[in-house]
Amino acid sequence: MKTIQWFPGHMTKAMRMMKDNAALCDGAIIVLDARCPASSFNEKLKKVFAGKPILYVLNKSDLAEKTDECVKLIRSSGGAAVALNATESGCRRQLLAACDSVVREKRERAKEKGYERTFRFMVLGVPNTGKSTVINLLSGSKRTVTGDKAGVTRGKQWIRLDGFELLDTPGTMPPAFENQTYARRLAYVGSINDDILDFDDIALALLADMAEKYPERLSERYGITDFSSALGMLDAVCVRRGFILRGGDYDYDRACRAVVDDLRKGRLGAVMLDSLDDVRNTNF
Repeated sequence: MKTIQWFPGHMTKAMRMMKDNAALCDGAIIVLDARCPASSFNEKLKKVFAGKPILYVLNKSDLAEKTDECVKLIRSSGGAAVALNATESGCRRQLLAACDSVVREKRERAKEKGYERTFRFMVLGVPNTGKSTVINLLSGSKRTVTGDKAGVTRGKQWIRLDGFELLDTPGTMPPAFENQTYARRLAYVGSINDDILDFDDIALALLADMAEKYPERLSERYGITDFSSALGMLDAVCVRRGFILRGGDYDYDRACRAVVDDLRKGRLGAVMLDSLDDVRNTNF
């Protein structure tokens, strides 16, 4: 499998903008993908807010397993964390309470001095973790552009709420993927631009990973019974889904896209792509 690297020019500008605006903010909301919270953590974003409170939002929890354990691990390391599905309006109160908790001391100090103040958060994360959806949840309306393609947000946007102001930012990757396992998991969930990926490699790697962790899901979805070969599993996908070309050849392109899309849309069930050790060993 070829090395995955993706750091387009706009991300360099985004990092510069974040550093320039960090002084204007009281803290940060870093949005992670609940299916791979360690893989979707960019330590360079944390460093932008060194010394300021950070709330980690494990988004897309409806697609993930073991979110409670991940939240506990992040909290045990001293971070604030909450797991939710930002597309569900019922999570708004939970998220607002979590935001309040990380600035509670500052708010109380301001009240002691006799004034109310608005607290500013920068919303950060790698692409396609749902930063804009989190902002829309907090605002109670659709204020920002959202999409399922990595890199939808390009410029900064201030969004005013009751008691808070939020700065939406473009998704930003580390300049180099030192951990290619994490890069591969980000490719699975759509955080890396699909246009630069070899989908054959990604789908075969995903089938191998799913066979190790969730073989029963592959059996249920595709009728796979032999997990010894990723290519053999892809053949089974073609047979089950009817991806057959004229002449009887398998349509591997369609099968690869279907497998990755099934994971992203939750058709393979709730998953945890990272291990708990991955989360435990991450410097949140």
